[in-house]
Amino acid sequence: MTAHALADTGVLTGRSLRHIVRSPDTIITTAVTPVALMLLFVFVLGGAIDTGSTGSYIDYMLPGILLITIASGVAYTAYRLFLDLQGGIFERFQSMPIARSSILWAHVLTSLAANLVSVAIVIGVALILGFRTGASVGAWLAVAGIVVLFTLALTWIAIIAGLSARTIDGASGFSYPLIFLPFISSAFVPTASMPGPVAWFAENQPVTAVVDTIRALFAQQSIGADIWVALGWLVGILLAAYAGAIVIYRRRIR
Repeated sequence: MTAHALADTGVLTGRSLRHIVRSPDTIITTAVTPVALMLLFVFVLGGAIDTGSTGSYIDYMLPGILLITIASGVAYTAYRLFLDLQGGIFERFQSMPIARSSILWAHVLTSLAANLVSVAIVIGVALILGFRTGASVGAWLAVAGIVVLFTLALTWIAIIAGLSARTIDGASGFSYPLIFLPFISSAFVPTASMPGPVAWFAENQPVTAVVDTIRALFAQQSIGADIWVALGWLVGILLAAYAGAIVIYRRRIR
């Protein structure tokens, strides 16, 4: 049964990836907004922001830009899932000997692949703009692991949105709060510079722990307890979103 589900997932993932290859503007569009934000902060706003660090501002803000890239990208997962539901593809799959779980996992794996490409593009542009790091291979692998976990957590939230939405705008609109969340964190300015209530929220929301962990890994600094807080948040969100998506899926597809 497991081998059957894996095979089905592989076939359906290939189908979704072919759609993206035929329409690469999805990945390009996902990368455009974060790159534009990088240019804005580095060349317009960065000079007026005191981060208290000795490195360049792009080194400070890149982790937040990576999270925004992923938050932008997962909106397309909800969008594609919604179109599949409206187009009757799910009903056709139900009439075939296909593992039900493979349908959702195909969308999840497609999201993961597309977002990793977008993240790579953004990092490439950041290097051109002056981003530098002496991070070891192990640190890069740790960053990659956190990025993958963050992508999976947000993608399962996107699955919930795609299954629950009644319109295309509703399917993709859920991502706006996720894109905005890094702005109320330590992604672009130290939380100490924020007003009291805002600083409290910024210091206790998941994005700050994730950003601080990635920043420390790039800077070859001690990550302390931030990584455990980040992993706790991401694993918790992932499990809750996965459970919620499965419940909604079973109610929607009978």
